[in-house]
Amino acid sequence: MVIVTRKSGEVYDVVVVGGGTAGLSAALILGRSRRSVLVVDAGEPRNAPAAHMHGYLSRDGMSPAEFLAVGRREVAAYGVELWDDRVTGAERDGAGDGAGEFSVTLASGRAVRARRLVVTTGLVDEIPGIRGVAERWGQDVLHCPYCHGWEVRDRAFGVIASPVKGAYQALLVSQWSDDVTLFLHTADTLTDEEWRLLAAAGVSVVTGEVASLVVEEDSLTGVRMASGRVFPCEALFVGPRFSPNDGLLGALGAEMRDTPFGPFVTVDETGRTTVPGVWAAGNAVGPGEQVVNAASAGYRAGVTINNEMVFSDLEEKAAVRAAGVFSAEQERAVAERVLGDRAHGLPI
Repeated sequence: MVIVTRKSGEVYDVVVVGGGTAGLSAALILGRSRRSVLVVDAGEPRNAPAAHMHGYLSRDGMSPAEFLAVGRREVAAYGVELWDDRVTGAERDGAGDGAGEFSVTLASGRAVRARRLVVTTGLVDEIPGIRGVAERWGQDVLHCPYCHGWEVRDRAFGVIASPVKGAYQALLVSQWSDDVTLFLHTADTLTDEEWRLLAAAGVSVVTGEVASLVVEEDSLTGVRMASGRVFPCEALFVGPRFSPNDGLLGALGAEMRDTPFGPFVTVDETGRTTVPGVWAAGNAVGPGEQVVNAASAGYRAGVTINNEMVFSDLEEKAAVRAAGVFSAEQERAVAERVLGDRAHGLPI
C-alpha cells in the first residue's frame, strides 16, 4: 500500500482529535473504508497511571500503553496518519448538513482542513486533595471496581464518600471485600436509606476529615484522620470529579447536557453532536466509557460518518450530472446507440 502524507493546509476526509481508544477505533474503520484520515494525539490518555486494563475481552490485563501502541500500528497499516500534536482550534466553513469543511489549527503551527471531525479528547479526573492520593492514583487508590476490584479483592477497603453519590461506592465495592470502611470526609450526612444499606452490607462508617494516606514499602497500609487516628486500608476507592476536555466542542457550538457528574456534550447513539459534521466519542461524552465502550463508540461513529459521506458524495455527483451534458435518459440513449446488443458488455 502506498501511503501519501498530506501537506499542511490540505483536506482530509476526517480529522480525529485525540488518539485514545475511541479515536483509534474510529480511525480504524474509516481507514478500512478507504478514507483519508488524520489522528492528532496530544499523548495524555486518562488511564496512563494504570499498569493494566481489564474487562476488555481478549485484552484483559494488557497495559494501556501497549494497547494504544498496537492500535496505532493497526490504523497506520490502512494509511491513517498519526501526528503527535495538539489541536488548538477548529472552525466550520459553510452551512447545511455538514457538507462544509473545517479549518483545524495545531499547536505546532500546522493547519489542515477536514470534511468531518471526530472529537475524542477524553476527560481529566479531579481527585480529592488528600495528601498521598495523587501519588497512589491508579495503583492502590482506585476509582472503578470493575476495572480493579478483582486485583484487590478481600483486602481492607477504604472509600472516600462522594459529595455527589454519598455511600453508593462503599455499597458497591462490598461485592469485592467484606472489610469496607466508608470515610465521610467532607460529605454531607447520609440518608436513612444509606445507613440501612450500609448496615446490611457490614460497612463501617468513620466521621471526620481524612488528612493523609499511610504508605509503607510502596504499599498503602492506612488512612490517617485529621485527629491523628489511623485506620487500616490496603485499597482506597475515591470518586473523582470529572472534567471533560470539551473546549473544542464548546468553541464549535456543540450543545451540552446536564448530568449528575456535570455538563457533557449532547450526542445521539452514533456520537453525532448538534454541530453538523462533528462527532464525539469516549470519555468526552461521559465518565462511564471504559475502554471497551470507547472502542465501540468510535466504531459506530466511524461507520456512520462513512455511510453519510458515501451518499452525500453520490448526491453531489448526481446533481452535477443533472446540471451537465447528460441526463439519465440521455446517458441511457447514448449507451444503447454505442453498445447496441452488447449492453453491459454482454450479448443481449
